[in-house]
Amino acid sequence: MRRSRDYAEGTVHRLVHNSDVLANNPLGDPARRELHVWTPAGWTEGERLPLLVDMPGWGGSGMGHTNWKNIGENVPERLDRLVGSGALGRVVVAFPDCITRVGGNQYINSAGTGRYEDYLIQEIVPFVEQRFNCGGEGRRGCFGKSSGGYGAIWHAMHHGGFWAVAACNSGDMGFDALQLPEMYVALDVLRGHKMDVKAFFDHFESANKVTERERHARMFIAMGAHFDPDPSGYLNIRLPCDLHTAERIPERWANWLSYDPSLLADECEASLRRLKGLYMDCGDHDQFRIHFGMRRLHRELTRLGIDHVYEEYDDNHTDVDYRMDIFLPWLVQRL
Repeated sequence: MRRSRDYAEGTVHRLVHNSDVLANNPLGDPARRELHVWTPAGWTEGERLPLLVDMPGWGGSGMGHTNWKNIGENVPERLDRLVGSGALGRVVVAFPDCITRVGGNQYINSAGTGRYEDYLIQEIVPFVEQRFNCGGEGRRGCFGKSSGGYGAIWHAMHHGGFWAVAACNSGDMGFDALQLPEMYVALDVLRGHKMDVKAFFDHFESANKVTERERHARMFIAMGAHFDPDPSGYLNIRLPCDLHTAERIPERWANWLSYDPSLLADECEASLRRLKGLYMDCGDHDQFRIHFGMRRLHRELTRLGIDHVYEEYDDNHTDVDYRMDIFLPWLVQRL
């Protein structure tokens, strides 16, 4: 059952990709992944369209974004409506699966989780472009929300030129505002498991029901596998603080901050200047406090004269897929 039958239905192609990049990854996650690709109604192989790659938020995968939704639209339905109404130019959209054992992905190369940056750039994009005769230099972009927004801005800051455009919706940044409050929650939750990360994960994965605090704790703890991994730690996780007093360990926290986009504008200036378009937005009362970090990055990009759009809207971090109606047409127009 679709929310609306007013527009012609595109096709979700359900493929399987065998990755060399993800083979023997540090978490033992599968290298064989489902890959969904949406093409608009009436698409033929002779039609050369631009390509967008979707990076879902924490806990999500491409399959989640193409799955049926009881309330609202899944992303393919949204694309059908936007293209059918003329709001969005015709485009191919890829929905890769980058989920990991720790619960999500930041779409970076990490010794703790795997080479997902390379997976997207070296394998998924070339595979989709060859199979669907789409994209190519100057005609590909990425978008995402939350951890997916982090992935989109990270890729824009490090692979401008490969990606021509990017949209970051509520992307993780401003780690002192975002991550430190979550650290205190995580340490209190870990206390109930004798400060043992493995015991906490065992509980989380076997419990009939987990709490909101436990979900927040897992998300913060998992960042330790992305930003400062320890191969001797459970799931390669290492936290940047004293587990008893919550005092930050300077060298550990410095490693986390090296991944904070709000601090990287100068370092990434050359890559950012190669973009055709960069779009950023965030709710002005995001419950993860991400708007503070996004304001900082906006200020730094403005200082450097990096062309971009930044918008704040009256909402928080939850259920903001409606923002795709704004930034997807913006991206495709620039492709």
